[in-house]
Amino acid sequence: MGGVAPTSDAVCDGGDLDCGSGLLLIIRNAMAPLAPGGVLEVRSRESSVREDLPAWCRMVGHSLFETAAGEGSSTSYFIRKKHEDALLATDLEQARRYTWRTRVRLREGMVADAFVRNHSFPVGQPASFDTEDKAPSAIEYLLSSLAGCLAVGFAWRASQRGIGIRHLEVSLKAQSGNILVFLGVDSEGDPGIDAVEGRLFVDCDAEDDALLGALWDETVMRSPVARSLVRAVPVRVEMRRA
Repeated sequence: MGGVAPTSDAVCDGGDLDCGSGLLLIIRNAMAPLAPGGVLEVRSRESSVREDLPAWCRMVGHSLFETAAGEGSSTSYFIRKKHEDALLATDLEQARRYTWRTRVRLREGMVADAFVRNHSFPVGQPASFDTEDKAPSAIEYLLSSLAGCLAVGFAWRASQRGIGIRHLEVSLKAQSGNILVFLGVDSEGDPGIDAVEGRLFVDCDAEDDALLGALWDETVMRSPVARSLVRAVPVRVEMRRA
């Protein structure tokens, strides 16, 4: 391994994704059109792929027969397809229908604990104006979720194109239509946020502003959090006695 790169039939660029963050689904989807024996070149800048990808290939029966250094910190992995992936359509459909879940338990002091997968974090009041609060407000988590989704999404798309990022920051702000409705002080208007405004600040290797602008537009368009806010999804949560 590590010699002259062989010829591939297709290329899959995973950027900075690791195998547990959807990379394997992308690889399987890119490999699906290849005939058995076809070669897929997987490009990755994530160091953990060096250990995880060979293990996956051994498990499913494909052959990882070569690696080669790519541009910058990228590594190319060459995989020879052994058989058709009969479960790909099922797994893609399961990914499409995956349900994210959270469980929130109230504790003292107007603070709740949220539990998601193997993580937990505190959630403060829905909307608070006190800088001394023990936990961020729910609206702040909403904005932070959107900012995090956009920041990581942009970084991944940049990494696919070999763009190194030195500094990236997403700054967002929003105002409620009428937060007094939530407080019960007013009954006119809507307590929801009217609009979200912000900026992306990025210092990176790319010199083409048009390319960066296109990457940012694609990031916003493909962001599950941004699209959820734009679509104004219906919320149906019923009450039951514990």
